[in-house]
Amino acid sequence: MTDITDLTIGFIGYGNMAQAIAEGLVDAGVVRGGQIVACAAHYDKLERNAAGLGVRPLHNPLEVVAAADVVVIAIKPYQIETVVGPLAEELAKPGRIVVSIAAGWDLAKYRELFAKAGGDGSDAAEAPEVHIQCTIPNTPMAVGKGVLVTEADSTLTEEETKVFESLFSPISLIERVDTAHMTVAMVVAGCAPAFTDMYIEALGDAGVMYGLQRATAYRLAAKMVEGVGALYMATGTHPGAMKDAVCSPGGTTIRGVAQLEKDGFRGAVINAVEAIVGK
Repeated sequence: MTDITDLTIGFIGYGNMAQAIAEGLVDAGVVRGGQIVACAAHYDKLERNAAGLGVRPLHNPLEVVAAADVVVIAIKPYQIETVVGPLAEELAKPGRIVVSIAAGWDLAKYRELFAKAGGDGSDAAEAPEVHIQCTIPNTPMAVGKGVLVTEADSTLTEEETKVFESLFSPISLIERVDTAHMTVAMVVAGCAPAFTDMYIEALGDAGVMYGLQRATAYRLAAKMVEGVGALYMATGTHPGAMKDAVCSPGGTTIRGVAQLEKDGFRGAVINAVEAIVGK
């Protein structure tokens, strides 16, 4: 298998999510900062953001593609057609792996884009053969605790898939999902951190209301969320059973659970997902 310590990782776009991935990769010792190159719309800002990890700033996407073995498409979804389309021939060169982290862009959509780039756009079979894996990450990748929702279909070879997994498994759970369910998986893993942040903040506010220092309340809430997730991952115990284990008959916890039920806690979470998925 290819030695990932010799690979250059290139980011087309270096916003918050790309920076989180780069930070996670470097902090986990997967790659060194000098193995990462990136470009962004504003070069001066890119230089500042890249300096901390030792990432090499480049001036445009073509320079990134030329320098990188693994190209991460990390620009806004609406920018992909104009930025990535013209790079199809370069992206298709042997030995290059492409990883997309753009929501809404699956393999079929990229094939259509590359077919247009490769000629008259009438036949996807004539498209440049770009070896691409579509994913949706979340920000906890920055601390090696992320989720990488990964489309089950890809054009990576078996060897390239091993390289992909060697790069990203140290900093994330790689969860393969069929194309039809990528959106809802993205919401659960990629949007719900914001919901969880609100939950931690609310617990913090409640702690402060009853006299805790805010930093203490936030630490307690955050570590609790981390621990509950780790317990589920380690045991696979149904969340309902985990909840029941904390609720003694007539005890304090069940009173809080009952109040959450009265206030529609579960329904509010489901409604938040529904609001994004749009069903």
